[in-house]
Amino acid sequence: MAKKSMIARDRKREKIVAKYAAKREAIKARINDPEATPEERFAAAQELQALPRDASPTRVTRRCRATGRPRGVYRKFGLSRNKLREAAMRGEVPGLVLSSW
Repeated sequence: MAKKSMIARDRKREKIVAKYAAKREAIKARINDPEATPEERFAAAQELQALPRDASPTRVTRRCRATGRPRGVYRKFGLSRNKLREAAMRGEVPGLVLSSW
């Protein structure tokens, strides 16, 4: 089980990302606008840097829903490799069959 503080920190980051998502998109659109002058692009880049660091979606860590483990998490299931294996052994994941040879 992951530390509760780390799980809480990631939840906080998810909220901050959602809060600033529209603002980030607007600024990025101005940066990538082919009609914009270099000065406007530079000003937009400065604005983007002024946003909080946690507003960037790349800072959110994907975690296991069951344990909060940050590594080895399968996107499709939202579980870490360990919990996914346990669930597959119990037959709780439809269509998932463990291979053996």
